[in-house]
Amino acid sequence: MEKDVRECITSPMAAGASVGPAVSQSRSEDEETAAMRRAANQTFSGAGLIPKRRSSSRSIKRKKFDDELVESSLAKSTSRVKGQPVIEPIRCPGSDLMSSDKKKGLKSSSSLTPPLTMLIAPSSVPKRMKKNKQPLQITKDLGRWKPTDDLLLINAVLQTTDLTSVHLGVKFSCRFSLREIKERWYALLYDPVISKLAWQAMRQLHPEAIAAIQSKALFSQAEETLLSKITSSSQPKLDIFQDLLNKHPSVFYPSRTAKSLLIHWQLLKQHYLLEDQSVQPLPKGEQVLNFSDAEQVVDDAKLKDSRDEVLEHELMMADRHQKREIRQLEQELPRWQVLVDSITGMNSPDFDNQTLAALRGRMVRYLMRSREITLGRATKDKQIDVDLSLEGPAWKISRKQGIIKLKNNGDFFIANEGRRPIYIDGRPVLSGNKWKLNNNSVMEIAGLRFVFLINQELISLIKAEAAKMNQP
Repeated sequence: MEKDVRECITSPMAAGASVGPAVSQSRSEDEETAAMRRAANQTFSGAGLIPKRRSSSRSIKRKKFDDELVESSLAKSTSRVKGQPVIEPIRCPGSDLMSSDKKKGLKSSSSLTPPLTMLIAPSSVPKRMKKNKQPLQITKDLGRWKPTDDLLLINAVLQTTDLTSVHLGVKFSCRFSLREIKERWYALLYDPVISKLAWQAMRQLHPEAIAAIQSKALFSQAEETLLSKITSSSQPKLDIFQDLLNKHPSVFYPSRTAKSLLIHWQLLKQHYLLEDQSVQPLPKGEQVLNFSDAEQVVDDAKLKDSRDEVLEHELMMADRHQKREIRQLEQELPRWQVLVDSITGMNSPDFDNQTLAALRGRMVRYLMRSREITLGRATKDKQIDVDLSLEGPAWKISRKQGIIKLKNNGDFFIANEGRRPIYIDGRPVLSGNKWKLNNNSVMEIAGLRFVFLINQELISLIKAEAAKMNQP
């Protein structure tokens, strides 16, 4: 009995002893999981990843500036994650968390935050940058490439099928590089937005501008082959090139003319590109000279014109003969002047009793016998007192150019009634203005010169009579 009682007493103690380690082991596991949860909570709360309040993840739409666009392009290259932010689970060993203090736990949490922040980089910003950057590139291309440039590019590529030849032979509004020309051509082919805008701009060009652009189209190889068959020894006319256009309408560009073909054929002949021409090969070896070497070889003395003594003697004799004729004419001039005066009636410098003044020109002399006369250009419909067309070419003079009046005080005035100015002693009298005429005043109208002469004796008598009339 005692053995049984002892066994009963010892068995629960043994069972308790065996249960004790199991209970302690389960408690340690619970504490370990609790510590892990606590450390994870501290980690996420320390990094500030769990928001305290609910907020929208959508970004505020606002206009991006240039500096922000550049920064966004940098951010786009660093972050390639699309969709929602992903947080990878963190595995922390329980022994480390149980044995470490709170400070060590904080240090571990701070060490875990950088990869988390890199994983949570939002992907909405690069998408917005793509939408904003595309129209900027389109407007940049459209602003530099004009519709005339696009039309030139299309015509040149269709003619030559070589972008390098287009870059060398076509003169655009801007100096584009070969790379820019390739990019523009591929954009016109494959970019629907750019091609549509370029096509709309080209359709708005004036027909004369389109014709001018088409006349500058490059020559294709087939066209130059037909032109090179014309020999260089012949001197072709426009009819030959017109026949060439009529025979091969499918080869030549529609805007080609006979004159443009003649000009291009002359260029081919100048550069030795015709079939019957051959370019001389350059000398090989030491005989090849550059420009500086050739310039040193040339003798400057030989470039000057050689002196021709026979020619110089003939020129000197001709000069002497011309001077002799001039002297003879100067000596005979007074005799001819007497003859001209006798014919034109200008030989008598004295005035008669009825002439108030005279307007003397190079060929004729006009007498003023009334207080008011009109001068200008006479026509069939209108007659005037002084016809200036008798003196010389008067097609620039108005039909009623001016009026000369004599006032009671003995002064002469001229009023300009025409469109062109009248010059009195070098001073212009414009239309609608008046000017006083003195004795020997020089009058010039549209290249015709006259001298205004006043009969001083008759004018003095008129002044005396006017003074008597004014006396009481």
